[in-house]
Amino acid sequence: MARPTKAKAIERLRRALDAIPELEQLPYRSSKFEKWERATMSVIFETFGSRSPHMQDFTYSIKDYSDSLSLKPTESVLKSMIEEIEEYWDDENQTPQSPTVQEHERTNTKEVFVIHGRDEGTKAMVARFLEQLNLKPVILDEQSNQGLTIIEKFERHAQAGFAVALLTPDDAGSLQGDGSNLNPRARQNVIFELGFFIGKLGREGVCALTKGTVEVPSDYAGVVYIPLDDSGAWKFQLVKELKAAGFEVDANRAL
Repeated sequence: MARPTKAKAIERLRRALDAIPELEQLPYRSSKFEKWERATMSVIFETFGSRSPHMQDFTYSIKDYSDSLSLKPTESVLKSMIEEIEEYWDDENQTPQSPTVQEHERTNTKEVFVIHGRDEGTKAMVARFLEQLNLKPVILDEQSNQGLTIIEKFERHAQAGFAVALLTPDDAGSLQGDGSNLNPRARQNVIFELGFFIGKLGREGVCALTKGTVEVPSDYAGVVYIPLDDSGAWKFQLVKELKAAGFEVDANRAL
């Protein structure tokens, strides 16, 4: 399926965006609203492909509409798509790479970035398992500094095709004024790097492993969270996510 030109993609998304004020005046789930929703989903599919996170972003924003009766989240999602095309797409007569090409480039590597906090044991366990799968775990503190700052070092080694975030209960936090009700949380650097890789690889390129009752970020709907259970079932679930992301891994190596 041919991708639309830059101008055509922007035109279609703007048309969907411009219809929102009128839709908010209509009864929820009116025939006109449903027709607009189907048409907009088709535009997103033709513009970004079936495996891009844009479709999920749109779908989740529509779900919010049933509760708030406001399409402001959907409006923001469509605006961000238009801004992305304006900023990153080539000019006319050139089309963006197909999802198949993008996926090939993303998975044409054996590197898996391991996002971790202070739990050295969990970090080592997951890293060794990735090596068992014939993959190359990239762990930031094991890389040479070469005179780089922390963020420069992070950006240099963030070229992996997949990321595994270890959400271990290294910190504790609560709402302001509710210090008696602390919840186990992952380190702030872990949450930052989790968000970075979601933006870089898409939600299908990131998997979070959770330990114990650690708090899970609420804004990352669609990300796979796998509990690090004692039975080792997490290994098979991680293999499943790697394979879904396009990595060629042998499930028998998980045994």
